[in-house]
Amino acid sequence: MKNRSALLVISVALLVLAACSVSMGTAPTPSPSPSGPTLVDDEGTTTLLAAVPQTIVSLTPATTELLYALGVGERLRGRTDQDDYPAQATALPVVATFEGVHIEDVVAIAPDLVIAGGNEFTHRADVSRLRQLGILVIVVYAADVDGVLSDIRLVGKAVGREQAADRIVGAIQARIDEVKAAVTGLARPRTFYEIGYQPDIYGPAPQSFVADMVNLAGGDPITTTDPAVYSIPLERLVTVDPQVIVLGDAAYGICPNQIVGRPGWAGMTAVSDGQVRPVDDIVVTRPGPRLGEGLAALALAIHPDAAIAPPTAGTDYCPTL
Repeated sequence: MKNRSALLVISVALLVLAACSVSMGTAPTPSPSPSGPTLVDDEGTTTLLAAVPQTIVSLTPATTELLYALGVGERLRGRTDQDDYPAQATALPVVATFEGVHIEDVVAIAPDLVIAGGNEFTHRADVSRLRQLGILVIVVYAADVDGVLSDIRLVGKAVGREQAADRIVGAIQARIDEVKAAVTGLARPRTFYEIGYQPDIYGPAPQSFVADMVNLAGGDPITTTDPAVYSIPLERLVTVDPQVIVLGDAAYGICPNQIVGRPGWAGMTAVSDGQVRPVDDIVVTRPGPRLGEGLAALALAIHPDAAIAPPTAGTDYCPTL
């Protein structure tokens, strides 16, 4: 492809030059290898950049948002159909959906960098195909909040905006520190973060990013029993008996006044005590530059009286509460 020389996956090899000078009898000095930054993505793939990428395709909403926050949104040439922030991102061509990547569309863009999502957010087969076609792909997937901060730095390094990435990480860390200080010493209620209700009840898996967020926000996360499973039986939820229920599905019309009418839910402590609150799931669970504001929103849903500045991001769902 035309831009492959700008961004290469380097396999280190020493080329011994045998040509000799007649007068000096010495070999010429080998040409130096590209000396750009080395990246190790979340799947362990090592990449050496030969130049700063100027044509980028983002295959996750969080990465798209981050690239704009880093000040390189003008380099973006493709996105997924879920990329909705900032508003200008919606004008970019859609090159991926839940079903998969439109490989031909990505090839037509001729990017010198594609940033994909791990854990099958971008299908592994699509990542492999893009790489087979000579397109450089790095994969990011944060399993916890610390992983988000690392990924922000990784993407900043990849696009030549390391200082901007450090500023974003610093702002998020300041919010994390504020939240942790505010909830320290408070009771940690058993907290169920509802991701969805139909056809099953969906919540965070153990050792997941969402469970880590609930823990940082001052709750004791109620999770499924398997890291690979995100559905939880009603019987288990009743037995664990959440003291707080946070509605991450509020954007889909699920509000606290509806919960009491669900079969089997009225006896839960959170429902009987009125401790059911909505949040903007996108800000809370999207591993991008607004994560600190999402953590603040989540902490206030769990501890409404905590000394935390109100979040500057997110939508106020169920505003009549």
